[in-house]
Amino acid sequence: MSADKANALASALPDAAPRNFVERFLPIGLHPYAQLARWDRPIGWWLLLLPCWWSTALAGQAASRPPDVVNLVLFWIGAVAMRGAGSTWNDILDRDLDAKVARTRGRPLPSGAVTLFQASAFLALQLLAGLFVLLCFNLFSIALGFAAMVPVLVYPLMKRVTNHPQVVLGLAFSWGALMGWAVSFGSLSAPPLLLYAAAILWTVGYDTIYALQDIEDDAIVGIGSTARAYGDRAAWFVGCCYAGAVLLTGLSLGVNQSGIVSFGTLAVYAAHLCWQVAGLRLDQPMVALRFFRSNRDAGLILFAGLSLDAVLRWLALH
Repeated sequence: MSADKANALASALPDAAPRNFVERFLPIGLHPYAQLARWDRPIGWWLLLLPCWWSTALAGQAASRPPDVVNLVLFWIGAVAMRGAGSTWNDILDRDLDAKVARTRGRPLPSGAVTLFQASAFLALQLLAGLFVLLCFNLFSIALGFAAMVPVLVYPLMKRVTNHPQVVLGLAFSWGALMGWAVSFGSLSAPPLLLYAAAILWTVGYDTIYALQDIEDDAIVGIGSTARAYGDRAAWFVGCCYAGAVLLTGLSLGVNQSGIVSFGTLAVYAAHLCWQVAGLRLDQPMVALRFFRSNRDAGLILFAGLSLDAVLRWLALH
């Protein structure tokens, strides 16, 4: 193994995906920026993207047409850019706290791999990329997209003042459940609003699982989380969040007059979430990380069913 390759592998953070894009393809000089944007942990942009795709498929059902592929691609670009921007902003605000937590002290800012100025400049570039995507949409969606910046900006501060910062994360990460519909129709109605509420609970649930990795360190430095708040009852709390997410998603589908394919897929999605809760072990951080990452698959299952339902409606008219 070359020296550069060895250095690249050594620079990976503990929760980075194995054999990720950053390690395999990017020059080592770009690794700190890729880590700021979490490109080595693609699960983040997947979880931001999936509510956008759900909402786009739901809108496709309402209009009896397949999900708009161009919008799906634009949402993907936007999710990568805005996940990166949000993570960079989080790291800028948390650089002193991150230095005190075992899992995060190797991040680019606390480790000294990048300066505060460099991180801030990289944040601006990512925000410009997100703005470019947003300007491709209608005026209502542009305004709605700017409104999403409120929970994004305040989320990193919430862990300092509440044991439920995951709720604010849910408000930010679930915004796509509104955007997909808004981009399609230039307005909002009950189905996307119910889907947004469902996605918030889903986000609170999976991020509680993620926070199980940091309970001890968070207690030492005084960071709040739902994992800390519920402790031994964390699995129960996640189960309640997931149950609410399934119920609200079902209500969204019902109001949207979705077909049997959507409801059948919702049952599979629900089973996946039950599997996560049943397997949670509070004293096994790697198990928690595996279940957290599995939410990409849960979300893709739901998206596939919603999209198939939309396609079948379209075919029925042609």
